[in-house]
Amino acid sequence: MVQTQERTKPAKPADTKSFEGVAATELRPWGSFTVLEEGQGYKIKRIEVKPGHRLSLQMHHHRSEHWIVVSGTAKVTCGEKEMMLCTNQSTYVPACTTHRLENSGVIPLVLIEVQNGEYLGEDDITRYQDDYARDAK
Repeated sequence: MVQTQERTKPAKPADTKSFEGVAATELRPWGSFTVLEEGQGYKIKRIEVKPGHRLSLQMHHHRSEHWIVVSGTAKVTCGEKEMMLCTNQSTYVPACTTHRLENSGVIPLVLIEVQNGEYLGEDDITRYQDDYARDAK
């Protein structure tokens, strides 16, 4: 006989303001991202990039990013370097460094992004080149 245990949701922390917007998925022309957790000085996202798509060539002034590939293959541009990352591989993107993420494969690219910095807003993006004609700053 198999015994199952009912799972209960953990109690909400006293400071729920730091968790506002968590688990909100935003669609983009290249795929989507979901904020998994956010706190003082960090944000964790699940990013999915559709096959044949890429994010803009961009830079952030106030945050660095760590990318960990969950599935698929990522073509990463970081400064002057280009590299390919497969499942369970990762890379670091320092603040004030141009970077781009691309899925040149045939299956969705899924990765976890950990942002660290003093400001983590989506408006801290300077775009240098964008396939979807979004404004460069």
